[in-house]
Amino acid sequence: MRQIRNFFRMRKRFTLLAALFFALFSTVELAAQSPALVTLVKAGRLLDPRTGNVLSPAAVLIEGGKIKEVGAPAQVQAHVPAGARIIDLGAATLLPGLIDSHTHLLVDPVLPAEVERARRYNGSFVPDLLLAIVESPSKRVLLGAQMAREDLESGITTVRNLGHSGIDGDVALRDAINAGRVPGPRILASGRKFAKEGDYVQSLNPALAEAILDQEFLSVDGPDQARRAVQKNLLYAVDVIKVTISENYTLAEMSAIVEEAHRQHLKVAAHAVDTPSIQIAIDAGVDSIEHGNEVTDEQLKQMRDKGMFFDFTPTSYGGFFTRIFEGTIAMSLELRPKRLDSDERTRQRYNDLAQRLKAGAKFPDESDERQNQRYNGLVQRVLKSGVKFAAGSDMGWFYPGKTRGQASVSRFPALHEAGMQPLDVIRAITTNAAEMLGWQDRVGAVEPGKFADLVAVAGDPIADITELERVRFVMKDGQLVRNEFASH
Repeated sequence: MRQIRNFFRMRKRFTLLAALFFALFSTVELAAQSPALVTLVKAGRLLDPRTGNVLSPAAVLIEGGKIKEVGAPAQVQAHVPAGARIIDLGAATLLPGLIDSHTHLLVDPVLPAEVERARRYNGSFVPDLLLAIVESPSKRVLLGAQMAREDLESGITTVRNLGHSGIDGDVALRDAINAGRVPGPRILASGRKFAKEGDYVQSLNPALAEAILDQEFLSVDGPDQARRAVQKNLLYAVDVIKVTISENYTLAEMSAIVEEAHRQHLKVAAHAVDTPSIQIAIDAGVDSIEHGNEVTDEQLKQMRDKGMFFDFTPTSYGGFFTRIFEGTIAMSLELRPKRLDSDERTRQRYNDLAQRLKAGAKFPDESDERQNQRYNGLVQRVLKSGVKFAAGSDMGWFYPGKTRGQASVSRFPALHEAGMQPLDVIRAITTNAAEMLGWQDRVGAVEPGKFADLVAVAGDPIADITELERVRFVMKDGQLVRNEFASH
């Protein structure tokens, strides 16, 4: 009898398992046969940054996280299946998701007190950088997750994170976002940036110096070590190599970095501020010059001829640091005029020519080199040179009263203040940036086949570029992140 009862008990279990298996299989099969989520986004206007054309009214059909069709609503609606989600943004202006091509998501330093700045080399940044390095990697990644979410909420759907992330913090954050564990923009991660010893921090405790530096930088001393540094970063699956170039670098070292990176199909972004460092970067064949404050007209010509990008980082333009100083510390009567003078010098570097043009001056004749040098506004010289350009916020600072995203997007209208036309500003953070990143087939434009990354503003960003600071609709991969427009 016991054997009979066991037999029926086993048969009952088998029958139950078979039923569960059949139900699971049927569910999977039905899911595979179900159409991907389809969304129709309608808006009063759609700006194409590449051409400057505006489609009005506009509709974007999205399927499976990618753009399937773009056109007039009457045309696109004919292809919308029953049950599709429809988002009507009314009179809003649609744009591609914004791209911040130079950021630092895993640091958020508060500017140190005046006396702390005065007693240290690179005193505005080093104390906070050291505080970041001694934090646990887990804590830094969680900070980065917050910064990434705030960037996304402000309309930045893609970033290139260029260092100050620990050994692999930005890689871990990238993977978590890609896996859907945390919200944020898609990230091109650089891992540790390359730097010569002493370029960022000096006079560290010798018992700890190597361990501290190893958490944040890869040291380069000779061409062989330069190649190994690239290979070390490859161990952590980075997307791009970031190098901080100083005059301490040799051309042989930089060339070795670029050759090894390109052999591994990685681009090289070079932090280069002064003229000699910029020349080393150009001669080595990097893919982009970051900052480039002292670039000469001849160097811009070389960059243009080689197809290199100039990546604007107008972080300090327009009194940015003075405002965050005022929001976090009390400035002495001695420091405040120095800050204001620094603001003015930065402003003049960017827009000297722009002011002259507003006063009625004309562009100098190409043959008059002396007059050409007089018109030395950085923005205008880059634009006039024909070099490819993009823009990044270089944001890695705590801005009182603003989220990281709000602080980041506040930097882009500064380029217009410096003389760049609004359409060029938008190109710098969409189509141009996508090309610089090598992702022009994925992001940067509202076109069929690209990721469904969309933002919308209430007004016309060509008429008022500060609309970029007031993004009210954000979509990434066809997933709604934010929508402050009333449904119609």
